[in-house]
Amino acid sequence: MIHTEKTEHREPSRQRIGGWMALSPLLVFLGVYLASSLVAHDFYKVPVAAAFIIASAFALLITPGIGIDTKISIFSEGAGNKNVLLMIWIFVLAGAFAATARDIGAIDATVNFTLKLLPGRLLYAGLFLAACFISMAIGTSVGTIVALVPIATGIAQETGIGVPLMTGVIVGGAFFGDNLSFISDTTVAATKSQGCPMQDKFKANLWIAAPAALLVAVLYVLLGMDVHAVPDADPVEWLKLIPYILVIGSALAGVNVVIVLAIGIGVNGILGWTSGAYDWIGWMASIGGGIGSMGELIIVSLLAGGMLELIRYNGGLEFIIRGLTRHIHGKRGAELSIAALVSLVNCCTANNTIAIITAGPLAKDITERFGLDPRKSASILDTFSCLVQGIIPYGAQMLMASGLAGVSAVSIVCHLYYPFALGAFALLSILLRFPRKYS
Repeated sequence: MIHTEKTEHREPSRQRIGGWMALSPLLVFLGVYLASSLVAHDFYKVPVAAAFIIASAFALLITPGIGIDTKISIFSEGAGNKNVLLMIWIFVLAGAFAATARDIGAIDATVNFTLKLLPGRLLYAGLFLAACFISMAIGTSVGTIVALVPIATGIAQETGIGVPLMTGVIVGGAFFGDNLSFISDTTVAATKSQGCPMQDKFKANLWIAAPAALLVAVLYVLLGMDVHAVPDADPVEWLKLIPYILVIGSALAGVNVVIVLAIGIGVNGILGWTSGAYDWIGWMASIGGGIGSMGELIIVSLLAGGMLELIRYNGGLEFIIRGLTRHIHGKRGAELSIAALVSLVNCCTANNTIAIITAGPLAKDITERFGLDPRKSASILDTFSCLVQGIIPYGAQMLMASGLAGVSAVSIVCHLYYPFALGAFALLSILLRFPRKYS
């Protein structure tokens, strides 16, 4: 009885930290990252992990009534959450798969394959669909931009087409796969944070992304009627298409993503050895390099999980959910609040994966409170983060594209038809409650 009384006495004291003070570590993170980036005039010069370290230390400092050992234990519990760890294992395998596929020339083979399909008058639409396919296959918008923007820029210079327009075609298509691909880190983060299978989120998301892509493809067909140039492409190495076809087909069939990626890494190794792309040591080095490339994202995932657990412990999540849902009286408002939350965080961090990792736990609570379908919530998180990431001129994708094309990021924004179309269909899916099965 004495123990119970102490517990009951301590609980109200812990809850009194609620409000903005409980939420302040998140605000510290956003403030430190945003202010430092503005001072540096570069949103990618300031490591996200450094901002999370400062915010996490602040969260430990303001948590009252318990010792430092207990605070660290709570932080570690959040960092070691099974969903966070599963996300990290998938990040590790996805990095290894992407690197081994790149090193055997699978990206080049995929690019050549898609360029073979381009008739002259369908140049815009063909490049857009090529970017959609490649980003879907490799799961990264940055990788797609690196692969296709130089090609698109060269075509633009040869034909007299505006470089910003051609660059916008590629960037738009790159976010199609970033939003839908089974090996995209945004897909992993969104589905794991909401606790739904990837293939179910894919089906819900497809009802939003596919109409947007179709509309934009038709627009590009109309815009390209006067274009007659057909770009040359190297011969297609068909065997090197196998890894991406295998990943997409297996994931669509419902095979666990860990198994899919593990098989893909093995297939890449076999193709690499038989083609002479690398030997055993080269394959191991490629795997190691791919895993290493995911290092910061893994650290950020751990720090975000720990910091958000302290915020939850102090009542911060309850506070922000009450604020977002105070005037909500239905599922439309709840879904709009999730969209607004992830969009706001993405604007501040300029990183759609970090935005989903940060907003995911809050979205999960909103989903449970208002009886939303987790598959739809995951789709909203991923879609609106990709929308914002696709149009902010200081995002990694836009900076990469503008650098490769030799034009300003702002000049590309007005040619980003797909992200805006995606946002329009995402809003309609909330307001009109489609797809019905997931609404």
